[in-house]
Amino acid sequence: MKVAVTSQGQTMASEVDPRFGRARFFIVLDTESGVFAVHDNAQNLNAAQGAGIQAAQNVAQLGVEAIVTGNIGPKAHSALEAGHVKVYIGAEGTIRRAIERFNAGQLECADRPNVGGHWR
Repeated sequence: MKVAVTSQGQTMASEVDPRFGRARFFIVLDTESGVFAVHDNAQNLNAAQGAGIQAAQNVAQLGVEAIVTGNIGPKAHSALEAGHVKVYIGAEGTIRRAIERFNAGQLECADRPNVGGHWR
């Protein structure tokens, strides 16, 4: 399965970024092979608006089946849902730990946003 995790850095030892739309990076991991790639989200870090929607579209285009993050807002959640990408919230700690928790079924699959719009 191809999964994207919001990240503050570019390695598996980096911390999960609790924000989806304004995450610094997305680490996209193939959970079967363990191979990962880093995708910069700089274009959305300081966007006045639309960061969540744009980030959701970018992630969906990477072909991921799920996103692992700390929190998700309403517009980003709707855009990911439209792209058939499942959202898992409550991730914290390192990317490696978040993936371990995801694989163990310990993260909540969000059927709705858990924060309001423009959350920072």
